[in-house]
Amino acid sequence: MLVLTVIEGPDAGRVFELPAHEPQLIGRSSEALPLSDNTVSRRHAELTPDGGEWWIRDLESQNGTWINGVRIRERVRLRSGDLIRVGSTLFGFGTIDPAHASQVRVVGDAILETEFEHTLASDEDSVILAEPEPSAAAVHHLRVIYRLTSLIGTSTDRRALLHAVMDLVFNEFSPERGFILLRSQATAGRMEPAVVRYKLPPRDDSEAKIHVSRTIIQHCVSRCEGVLSTNAMNDPRFQAGDSVQRFKIRSAICSPIRHRDRVYGAIYIDSSIVNFSFTREQLALMNAIGLHTGLALANTELSAQKIQAERLAAMGETVASLSHSIKNILQGLRGGADLVEMGLVRRDLDVSSEGWTILKRNIDRIVGLTMNMLTFSRPKQLEIELTPLKRLIEECAQLLEPACSEKDCAMILDPDPEMPPIPVDPNLMHQALMNLMTNAVEAVGSSGGVVTVRTIYHVPDPLLQAQPPMAEIQVRDNGPGIPEDRLRWIFEPFRTTKGTRGTGLGLAVTRRIVEDHRGRIEVESSEHAGTVFRIILPADADSELDPAATAESRAAEKDLLDQA
Repeated sequence: MLVLTVIEGPDAGRVFELPAHEPQLIGRSSEALPLSDNTVSRRHAELTPDGGEWWIRDLESQNGTWINGVRIRERVRLRSGDLIRVGSTLFGFGTIDPAHASQVRVVGDAILETEFEHTLASDEDSVILAEPEPSAAAVHHLRVIYRLTSLIGTSTDRRALLHAVMDLVFNEFSPERGFILLRSQATAGRMEPAVVRYKLPPRDDSEAKIHVSRTIIQHCVSRCEGVLSTNAMNDPRFQAGDSVQRFKIRSAICSPIRHRDRVYGAIYIDSSIVNFSFTREQLALMNAIGLHTGLALANTELSAQKIQAERLAAMGETVASLSHSIKNILQGLRGGADLVEMGLVRRDLDVSSEGWTILKRNIDRIVGLTMNMLTFSRPKQLEIELTPLKRLIEECAQLLEPACSEKDCAMILDPDPEMPPIPVDPNLMHQALMNLMTNAVEAVGSSGGVVTVRTIYHVPDPLLQAQPPMAEIQVRDNGPGIPEDRLRWIFEPFRTTKGTRGTGLGLAVTRRIVEDHRGRIEVESSEHAGTVFRIILPADADSELDPAATAESRAAEKDLLDQA
């Protein structure tokens, strides 16, 4: 059966079946697939079966629908393995994993007759010790419990957790086959295999299929009891050719995966080895494993909920900060537009020119805000080029000439004449320098302000051949400086020292750009003594442009960064 599997997003792990002849709506409306992703439109996209193929079309959603990283503009046919992006949710389109679903079949007593040898309640006593006697076996079982406990604290990925649990089960019990069934999040009451494991690889498809008694699964899950089942193949009740003989099941254990009152699913193992049977002590241990696995699954859910809550809180803080900044910019735009309109009505060019100056300044502010938002929220792939830093600095200084003239501020450029072109993304580095130089111009006083931009080329010691050369960019101002208590958070997003004139994104974006270039940014400041920002970047063109650069050279480069 074709399914949509949620790979990323708030509903990660959910699986939605696609009935063969029923169109499916993706969105947040009541008739759509139930998603909790708030970035998905109410009617986002539609999946339609047509002649044995599935097609998808975007329903003019706000964020668009993307197939394998490409936004679709028209109806597109889906192929198995396609990745569908809607909002923050990434779906995988295809069939249910054949290594899982097609290999586990739950059958009734008419096909597979089952006899319970022993049942054991799965409760909190199982967590403490699987075997009551202080024997060597009990000590060994306690080690297993300790290993399970470590999984709870270290694993937050549901899939990795379940595979680790199955590894532990096979190491401890040595079964021939085993699997973990979990309750379906898409279909109520249905159990779906999450992990399937064999001691030896199956020789064919028939041997790969695992038939398990529905009676065992239902008893285990509904009554929260572990089940030890022995279908003795030498029992006279079972003749050659009967279901037990055909499915080669001699002994099986099935224990519930539960936490408190919630049952997540079950762990099942079996064996067909002659004269072998699982023991009651092993059933008790499996119950303990089921309880710890349930606790770990509950922990992963709580972690996911915490992350989602933190994301929502961060979104709220972001929206509040951006709304405040955009409101201030809009007020400036409105004020400038009113002056332009007044000048046009009076046919007064001076008034219109004054209004246009205000308009242009606020347009520049909103352009800068937009670029910083895009860079901060969606990091770009670096497009490295050998770039003269002198050219970048001169371009930034030219753009800042009107602001410098307005504040009667001197801009001094002091590039190192020995500085060769260095490997950077010129667009991103231009943005980082523009942020720093704009901040410096805004920081100095209304007259007598000086902003100095200097570059320094650091040549390594010839004896240290592994260390590359470094490029340093200094942006210094003689403004009032930054108080010591604010220096600790100036690179955090939405924290600004400019009051209503700042957004708090400029320095956060600058640091991200510098770190993406494998460099670092430093600041030195004290009140009434000005501020200097230093950007230190690797200047070795060969290692930056060569994708085969070694980890050793990068480690040596980091050491030099720390020394520069």
